[in-house]
Amino acid sequence: MVYAPRSARHGALLVGTFAVLGLLTACGSNSHDVHSSPPLTASGTAAPATGDTQSPGPATSAPGSAATGPGAAVPSAPRATTTRGGGTAPSAASSDRCHTSQLRASVGGNDPGAGQENFPVVFTNTSGRTCTLHGFPGAAFVSASGGQLGPDPKRESGSPVTVTLRPGQSAWAGLSFSNPGVSGATTATPAALVVTPPDERDSLRVAWTGGAVPVGGNSSSVFLSVLAPGTAP
Repeated sequence: MVYAPRSARHGALLVGTFAVLGLLTACGSNSHDVHSSPPLTASGTAAPATGDTQSPGPATSAPGSAATGPGAAVPSAPRATTTRGGGTAPSAASSDRCHTSQLRASVGGNDPGAGQENFPVVFTNTSGRTCTLHGFPGAAFVSASGGQLGPDPKRESGSPVTVTLRPGQSAWAGLSFSNPGVSGATTATPAALVVTPPDERDSLRVAWTGGAVPVGGNSSSVFLSVLAPGTAP
């Protein structure tokens, strides 16, 4: 065994102590640098692709629940009502219109004035349900054999309205023409007036008792007004 002087052993101990202290200091310095650096972050959701026209909805939803975010789809309302048998219910316009078979036609008395002859053409609801009339009727004077006398009547100015007829109620349209004795028009005496309700093809025949009507020449036009509630002005 080699004996080292006391001074040498003391010096070696001091060197080792300083080495340990230096290592600890270095470790503390490195630990401080790591914690002082800004932390790295990463998003867990990818951004939508460019040009996406729909806002992103929720990533997940609970089973049985509907999404309510901006991207949620809204169900459209039904467009038609179906009957119990599976057919489509008719619209109000087609189901409520008065048909020829539900009406009775008549011609009221003459109400002359200022060289004009004026007759109300009346439609009465004879059915058991409420129905409607809208617009102008059609009309034509005919002979006993059924041939038309004169041109079709013209429509007077006026805005069509919907007239609702409960069973037994009536609507009327004015039929007017210049007095042939004043106008000098060519005349004929019709056997009947054939009238057609608005939007219908079938007509109703009414006996004509109003005398001669203009069928040609000067002031021979006959006019019809829009339908209105009631039986006369």
